[in-house]
Amino acid sequence: MKKFENLSKELNLDTGQKGCHSGGSWYGSGEMIQSFSPVEGSLLGSLQTAGIEDYEQAIAKAEYAFLSFRKIPAPRRGDLVRQFGNRLREKKEALGQLVSWEMGKSYQEGLGEVQEMIDICDFAVGLSRQLTGLTIKSERPDHFMMEQWHPVGLVGIISAFNFPVAVWAWNSALAWICGDACVWKASEKVPLCALACQHIWNEVSAELNLPEGLSTIVTGGREIGVLMSEDGRIPVVSATGSIRMGKDVGARVGARLGRSILELGGNNAMIITETADLKMTVTAAVFGAVGTAGQRCTSTRRLIIHESIYDRVCEAIAGAYKQVKIGSPLEPSNHMGPLIDQAAVQMYLDALEAVETSGGRFLVKGGKLEGFESGCYVSPSIAEVENHWPIVQHETFAPLLYVMKYSTLEEAIALQNGVPQGLSSAIMTGSMQEAHRFVSASGSDCGIANANIGTSGAEIGGAFGGEKETGGGRESGSDSWKAYMRRQTNTLNYGSSLPLAQGIEFNI
Repeated sequence: MKKFENLSKELNLDTGQKGCHSGGSWYGSGEMIQSFSPVEGSLLGSLQTAGIEDYEQAIAKAEYAFLSFRKIPAPRRGDLVRQFGNRLREKKEALGQLVSWEMGKSYQEGLGEVQEMIDICDFAVGLSRQLTGLTIKSERPDHFMMEQWHPVGLVGIISAFNFPVAVWAWNSALAWICGDACVWKASEKVPLCALACQHIWNEVSAELNLPEGLSTIVTGGREIGVLMSEDGRIPVVSATGSIRMGKDVGARVGARLGRSILELGGNNAMIITETADLKMTVTAAVFGAVGTAGQRCTSTRRLIIHESIYDRVCEAIAGAYKQVKIGSPLEPSNHMGPLIDQAAVQMYLDALEAVETSGGRFLVKGGKLEGFESGCYVSPSIAEVENHWPIVQHETFAPLLYVMKYSTLEEAIALQNGVPQGLSSAIMTGSMQEAHRFVSASGSDCGIANANIGTSGAEIGGAFGGEKETGGGRESGSDSWKAYMRRQTNTLNYGSSLPLAQGIEFNI
């Protein structure tokens, strides 16, 4: 594993880096922020954020780049994304290590996140030749109707700390093949990951002589997100984060009649039936709950277990928790690294206290771990609760797993659906009927519903996102590309008369 200093050189990261980039230059006149590693508490770097003038410069460069970029044929745009994906392959190890250093997820998960970037680039390359519209039969003679999809313009991307590079790639790779320019505000908790991605893009962009401004970053806090959300020059804003943040972004974008792609909180449940394979169940539940220290939007938060196997499942999962190795995510043998910062640790401790106050019973009681310089390490918890309790209805972004019983599948589905969030869900069962019922219209109300796999770990080929307070947006696969384009219906008259629709007569 490389030392951070060597890693920083490989990814062109400089101490005191300016946090904005557009038009071939780095700049920034806002306040200085610092990035501390939750791994060991060390200062990784400092950078200067964007001021209002910096933001305006970035938008102007992105607008200018879009004007020429939209004229490039989509397959050629796909080829540039292909070359960016190839450069990511070359930088995979280094970028994956940076993700681990700055965010705190395991190195294997860091590599996996960069692989998601590569995968979405591959997906986008093929998609660049399939941005298809419909042909429609006209009711009028000698008329032809069709549907086209055109670039929307600028796409604003607001990403969260837990996936500091992949979510940007999900959006930007699709936006680029659609012909758009991207403006990225990464989480201020992981700014170096954004700078590294921009440096990688800059290398490819310069080699291909692309318009400067296709990828622009504007590092900053909430004020930059507000500017983007209220900016009519950005038709589409994709925001990933908390429900509170998403409601604010959605309201601001909606007030100007813009479009938002919201991927917000999850409170994901796994139903475990009496026919479930216990080994598969334990593996899926434990990884879903403690992977990334419970800081995935798809992390497993609730287990809804059939009463006939409740004690056996709880005992097996509690036993598996004893085998979870916690420590530096840069050490491959560890399963779980730190939370993002000490504020997240306090939030976790407050949640544990709320569970006890509500009357919950801990099967495994976790807490803050001493002996780590960063103060960001915790041990995971399992608590027996009631689904309707306020603390259970709320997403705790930490390794806190709730368990509860059910007697009928209808009851289990009602419990699964009985929270404000609607991102991911799963059922572990040996029954084909139960599996199909769970993914039917009367089953899970989530955007993602799985059978015999966990709630965490979606593939890029499927549309990713959720319902209810998760925001309703979709990113990544399927036809999510349509969110980055504008639809246009065309009618062409190739005849010598002008018949009107619906048989209307208008004689002059």
